[in-house]
Amino acid sequence: MLDATTRSGGTATAVPPATSAELAVVPATVTPVTPTGIAARCTRVLLSPWSRFALLVALLAGAASSVLLFEPQRLLAEGWPPHLGGAAAAVVFAVAYGLCTAAFVPRPLLNLAAGAVFGSELGLGAALAGTVLGAGIAFGLGRILGQDALRPLLRARFVKVVDGQLSRHGFRSMMACRLFPGVPFWAANYCAAVSRMGWLPFLLATALGSIPNTAAYVVAGARASTPTSPVFLVAIGVIAVPALIGAVVAWRKRHHLRGS
Repeated sequence: MLDATTRSGGTATAVPPATSAELAVVPATVTPVTPTGIAARCTRVLLSPWSRFALLVALLAGAASSVLLFEPQRLLAEGWPPHLGGAAAAVVFAVAYGLCTAAFVPRPLLNLAAGAVFGSELGLGAALAGTVLGAGIAFGLGRILGQDALRPLLRARFVKVVDGQLSRHGFRSMMACRLFPGVPFWAANYCAAVSRMGWLPFLLATALGSIPNTAAYVVAGARASTPTSPVFLVAIGVIAVPALIGAVVAWRKRHHLRGS
């Protein structure tokens, strides 16, 4: 039987048979299909920035209501479990401290309770651990649930100045907030969360900047039974002097913040 080249009378080279790779079937590219059903729409709505912000508001409102109704801060000083003591009690106290601060319980009350229950040394450790824990809880909630919804609203000049300071100079700005009382603890936490401040500068500045004020309150709580003692009076002075300095600095910077 003559091949195609012989029948045509030409001298062309015969075409080699196709290889197995060439005969393999190339799978068609599958375009992912985006779900468009009711479940998908509900998921998008629930994960939207404003839905997450609404969840944050609900959580904070529930926490504040629980504090007002049940007054958990009283348990730290009055109803402490009798079977707990030493380091275990300090750990439980620190966890309770962190949860209470995230629920807007004032830190000075908790610091005084730490000194009254554990004394100066152990009370300071428990109070500082609780401070960092509570700040981390508030920062995480604000960053995950509130940042995406609130950042587009930062249009006022004063708010932009504060946001710029926290975003560009996070560590030193948070150190100033912690060292000089004036900005509420919870407000500083959530403002930092909405800014672009990183986790590490926030937590490190909180831990270091909270030491003087926390120590003063803890020592005052530990020496509350002797209010005329020199240690108690020094602790009260350490509490009052930074507050006065912070007020003076805020008064002198008011025109700068307004005009920025």
